[in-house]
Amino acid sequence: MPQKKSSWFNSLPSWTGWAVVAIALTGGIAPFAPYILDAARGTAWALHAPDWALLATQPLKLQIHIAAALTALAIGIVLMMQPKGRIAHKALGWIWVLAMAVTAVSSLFITTLRDGYSLLHLLSGWTIIALPMAVFAIRRGNVQAHRAAMTGMFVGGLILAGALNFIPGRLIWRVFFG
Repeated sequence: MPQKKSSWFNSLPSWTGWAVVAIALTGGIAPFAPYILDAARGTAWALHAPDWALLATQPLKLQIHIAAALTALAIGIVLMMQPKGRIAHKALGWIWVLAMAVTAVSSLFITTLRDGYSLLHLLSGWTIIALPMAVFAIRRGNVQAHRAAMTGMFVGGLILAGALNFIPGRLIWRVFFG
């Protein structure tokens, strides 16, 4: 019987999948940064309901981008938790690839930050390149390359980029924290 090649991903403890999901569900610590800072200063703060109407007033390109990113995040969490290689994984995987592609391409039309592109756009460029590479990797039977690329896009393209959208003053921060 041939031995499986060892990779850094296979050496991770079993709880890391749950940790990635927990970070994804909470958006990391970034959403709570204003409250943590206020608590450290000893000032009072109160939670308020998200201002969904603010999203409804945004341009269509931004609404498409946010909807695709949230779709990719939700499906990505499901994909991380379920067994790999089964029919459900493959079907949801194709939807995830489509949602990630729409997220990445639509971000290229969003240039409102400093009236130009930001460093986050580099993640979009990399996603546009890495998505087909990851699909071709699994079609060639290279599971490790596929897993590494997809996990990297999930963590970097959704979790990290999503957390950066909670920087005070940005749209998503205003939706949740006023």
